[in-house]
Amino acid sequence: MYEFTTRLAATPARVAAILVTTFSIAFATPSLLATPTPATPTIDITKFTYAPKEITVAPGTRIVWTNRDEVPHTVTAKDKSVDSKAMDTGDKFEYTFTQEGDFEYFCVVHPFMTGVVHVRKQ
Repeated sequence: MYEFTTRLAATPARVAAILVTTFSIAFATPSLLATPTPATPTIDITKFTYAPKEITVAPGTRIVWTNRDEVPHTVTAKDKSVDSKAMDTGDKFEYTFTQEGDFEYFCVVHPFMTGVVHVRKQ
């Protein structure tokens, strides 16, 4: 009876092939990951101001306002088409901008508080 044995020698060609395969997989992996989505822009309401007071975004962008003051505030469109209602401390309001233009807003409780969202294709 014949006995077959196979022994793989660690030849330079085999070592190189293993290293190339290993590094190809390691460095190709990031390209296989999904493209990260940009962070959602946020506007803080603090010390009776919107921060930032002006922001420019692309159509389809969702913005989140967070009331960090100790008093209620609103995010209300100048033309009243959007209104968050009164937001208490820690409350959030989200809105997605679908059309280009300038969205001027203010606080109904404190009308001197104003802000603008510029929606532009980027």
